[in-house]
Amino acid sequence: MLRPEGYTERAIFIIDDDGIIRYIDIHDISEQPDNQVLFAEIKKLRPDYHEVETAADTSQLPHGGIVMYCTKWCPECRQARTWFNEMEIPYTEVDVMSVPGADKQVRAWNNGNLTTPTFDINGRILTGFNRERVTQLLKS
Repeated sequence: MLRPEGYTERAIFIIDDDGIIRYIDIHDISEQPDNQVLFAEIKKLRPDYHEVETAADTSQLPHGGIVMYCTKWCPECRQARTWFNEMEIPYTEVDVMSVPGADKQVRAWNNGNLTTPTFDINGRILTGFNRERVTQLLKS
């Protein structure tokens, strides 16, 4: 959602079958909504709704070095990409929205939340982009 002030916010609308907005969630663009809350709101409108659980094979996800689990639109992910490129630090990028199993792996590391960026730095997990912490993990 574009604000009159010129910045964007994340906006989620749940609309019923008659086209009536039944739920609105607006917050900072970098905040990830709790999907369980959204599923509960959908279930209120559609009692027969059930979330489809699929098994995810996370064994095919990359390991070793720096693996950044991210999305194309995340501002922190963009900052991390820019910093890694400027510092000439090699990393592997995994789009959690398109790589099978990536979203489930990130949720497992983040108490059920799909939080980006999440880093796997030589087996150590870091949520959010913090230059100092990344540098510390790379040195240790």
